[in-house]
Parts: sequence; C-alpha cells; structure tokens
Amino acid sequence: MSECADDKSRIKTLNFNVGVLGHVDSGKTSLARALSSTASTAAFDKNPQSRERGITLDLGFSSFTVDLPDHLRDSGGQQPYDSLQFTLVDCPGHASLIRTIIGGAQIIDLMMLVVDVVKGVQTQTAECLLIGELTCPRMVVVLNKIDLLPPNKRQAAIEKMTKRMHKTLESTRFKECPVIAVAAKPGGPEALDSEEPQGVPELIQLLKKQTYLPQRDPAGDLLMAVDHCFSIRGQGTVMTGTILQGSLAVNDTVEIPALKVTKKIKSVQMFRKPVSGAMQGDRVGVCVTQFDPKLLERGVVCTPGSLRTLYAAVISVRKIGYFKGSLSTRAKFHITVGHETVMAKVSFFGLPPAVASEVTSDTEPTPTPPSSLQTPFTQDREYFYQDEYVRGQGEAGSGPDPEQWALLEFERPVTCPLFCLVIGSKLDADIHANACRLAFQGRLLQGFEDKNYTETALPNLRIYKTKHREGQVERVSDDYTVIGRNLFKKETNLQLFVGLKVTLSTGERGVIEGGFGQSGKFKVRIQDYNWTGSVWSSGRSTLPPA
Repeated sequence: MSECADDKSRIKTLNFNVGVLGHVDSGKTSLARALSSTASTAAFDKNPQSRERGITLDLGFSSFTVDLPDHLRDSGGQQPYDSLQFTLVDCPGHASLIRTIIGGAQIIDLMMLVVDVVKGVQTQTAECLLIGELTCPRMVVVLNKIDLLPPNKRQAAIEKMTKRMHKTLESTRFKECPVIAVAAKPGGPEALDSEEPQGVPELIQLLKKQTYLPQRDPAGDLLMAVDHCFSIRGQGTVMTGTILQGSLAVNDTVEIPALKVTKKIKSVQMFRKPVSGAMQGDRVGVCVTQFDPKLLERGVVCTPGSLRTLYAAVISVRKIGYFKGSLSTRAKFHITVGHETVMAKVSFFGLPPAVASEVTSDTEPTPTPPSSLQTPFTQDREYFYQDEYVRGQGEAGSGPDPEQWALLEFERPVTCPLFCLVIGSKLDADIHANACRLAFQGRLLQGFEDKNYTETALPNLRIYKTKHREGQVERVSDDYTVIGRNLFKKETNLQLFVGLKVTLSTGERGVIEGGFGQSGKFKVRIQDYNWTGSVWSSGRSTLPPA
C-alpha cells in the first residue's frame, strides 16, 4: 500500500499487502511459504505451539518481489516504480483466534481466501469472507489441496467447487472474483519438499493482474500497527508492523500510547534492508533504545499526542446479516477496535420513530457501504432509546435497517483513532457450532476519555425513552380544563412534566399544565373543545431514561 526506497540503489518498490485468510488447516501457511522468497521476523509461525499443532496462532508476514506489471507503470505523474513487492499476511484460521484475523485484515489491500477444495466453505471460511467484506476491496479465491483429488476426477471437482464459490459470492462485494486451483504442499505438511507446488506460478500471475495503486498519503499523524516486538543485543528493541497512516523517519520521536511513553527512532528496516524512512502501507521494523520488548507484543505506535485512550464511545452500527442471535441493549460483546479486542456493554439508540420513518421513506432501498452514514451523529439531536437493535422496516422486515447507533462502555480503556472500524462479536460462543459469531460492525464516531464519563459526558447525550402511565379524570374544572389523579406520586416534582401530552379515553388530547394541590393531582389543558370522556385510559409522557 506504499512505496519504499533502498537508499543505496534507489530502487523504488511498490509494496502491496495481501491477506491470506481461511478455515483452519486449509493450507494458508504452506501457500504463503510456497509464494515467498524473503521471510520477516514473524513469518511462518514463530509460536512453538503453532508448529506442534500445524496451525497458525499469530499473524505471520513474508514477502516476495516480482517485475512491475504493465498496468502499474503509469503511476499518475509520480516517479515510476521499478518492482512490485507482495507482503503476505498469514492470518490464523483457528476459531478462537478470530480477533487476530480482524487485526490482520485491517492492514491488507487484497485478500486471498484459501479454501480446502475437498471440504469447501467452512465456518471460519465464512467469517473470514465477512471480515474481508468489511476491510478489503478485492479478493482472490484459492482452491487448495487439489493433489488430494483423484486425477481422473480432479478437473470436474475443481469446476464444481468453482461454480459453488461463485454462487456463494453472488450477493457479496466480491461477486465474480477470480477463483484458481493450487496444491501448495503436495502430500501434506509432513511431506518432503522435493515435490513442486502445483499452480503457484499461475497464482503469482493472477495476483499481479489484481494489483492496483492503493491510496497512500505520507502526510498526517503516524499510526503504525505493531504485531511483534523483540530485542537485538547491542542494537536495541525492534518493533515490527505496518504503517496504517502517515510516515516515519530515523530520529523521529514516536509514542507508545498504551504505555504512555515516547521513544526516538534509531533505525528503520524493510525486509532486512536499511531505509531512512517509510510511509503508509509499508511493512517495517523500527529500532528504539531502552525499551523492554515484553511490554509490547501487539499494539499501536503513533505521533505523540495523536491518539486518545477511551473508556466509552459512540459508534454507528449495522447488524451482520449472518448473525442469528439478538442484539440487546446492556448485553456484552467482544469489541474489536483498532488492534485491540475488549469486552464492552452495548446500548442501542436511534432516531425518534417519527423522524426515522421519514428518513426510511426518503431512502432508496439499495445497500449502503458499511462506513457510510445517511444521518450524521450529533449531540444536538434527540435520540430514541432502544431495548435492542431494530431490523428492517416494511412488510416482514424486508426493508433496510433504520439508521442506528450504539454506546459502547469498555471493561478496560482502549487506545484507537476516531472513525476506525469497529466489529462486535460473540467470541465466547461455541467454536464448534456452525454459526457466525460476528454480530455487528460500525465506525467510531465519538470517544469519552474521562474515567468518570457517566457523570461528565453521558448526561449530554440526549437519549430518551417513551413511558406509558395511566390515571383517571377526577372532575371537570371548565370547558378546557380537567383535574386528574393517580398518575403521579405525592412527592413527584410535577414541574418536570409540564407541557407533556396526554390522551383521553375518548380520543381528546391535552397537555399537563401543572400540579393541583399537594396530593399528586394535576391540571390538564384540553386542546379539543368537544369532548365527553370522563376517564382516561392511558397517558403518554416522555421522560429521560431511568
């Protein structure tokens, strides 16, 4: 997603980040190994437990460089690139590690969805596809392990699975994406390396065709996602990761916001080549001194003072259609925000019913991008408290979901930028159940940095409930006024209810004018003259949430 330059040779290389995602044991690491020529510090499962079990437990990074494809040679007036470097992000497929997948997916430009050609789409395959839809503009489907198919039936099985994948992707943003068949490790993980992988050269050519010039901007505050941290004797501590925004250079001062410390950059490397600096999209190793690597295994590094630590936040929210559970207010979800996953209590709210119906009726029933908002969130507006997320309007809920928001109250503070992607999940659900655990997604719109936000910030959120109470008409005072009772307690401050609307059993409407006496009775001003009712059946009053 960026460019890098070797200071000595001045070779200008376009770096393109490719995420390798899929169900556990679909052969992702073997595929990355077959594609790669240079391995970074985290490549191919540094975790001993992962090597024993044969699955990826952490993000692995590796790279390979190819000639620049012709369609990228026109760089829009910029200095032309000399070569194309693919950085592969090997994400774990094990169900309990999906939070790591979400972290990895936010730094990729293209996704390779690896599918076991014998087993087809499995639970984590579908979850990886959903994450890709939220985070990535392009995808290639790789049908792996074709060596396990009988030779005489191989081509027919590949064609059948290719059709099935196109059918699965029909209603996604990856409709008609390319599908290619390979055998990354013929004979399986334990087989000798003497047998050549099948289909890998064709896959490299396909990847080259799918590349594009990603959006890049060296300006603005630095934000770097750190995935590993280790020490080198006599040099210092190296933090490896991907620059999400901005740029960095030797001698810059950076902040590790989770620890509230700042450090000066001593040196920078990109796949073992020293460079003077790097920018958005680059995969780099940054060396600092006098820092214990055990304090930061994964997190973010940024321009000093540019990130905030939040105790709560308001987000836009959209339910993920494949999630079958309910989204209830006051329920707890795993919230992945930035590169952290933390438990949070969720409270849903939306536009008042009358306003929401107007917005829905004026809106074309076409899918909207996950990050788009039809109605901007502002504290100046009144919002309606919801017991749960509200599904589509219209007959049988077939219409689009109304615009909604959620208040997230984190169990521990998180450090992240505004407008970053937020994903809510039920990661504590049964990992063996064939069910999607990704529940909702949105964007972080407002954060609360004060630990006492419930007292200092939440009162400024104008979220209200509609409450229903019943009382009786005691007597008629004049043609326009009645005296009511049994709606309020004796000690109630009736000034809080002045001006609220009431409805009589016979249909007439009025407003509360104030109290009458000291026993909780009250006066109602009738707005309609011709009324005959003597008892009201329901009173409606709009109150702040209890």
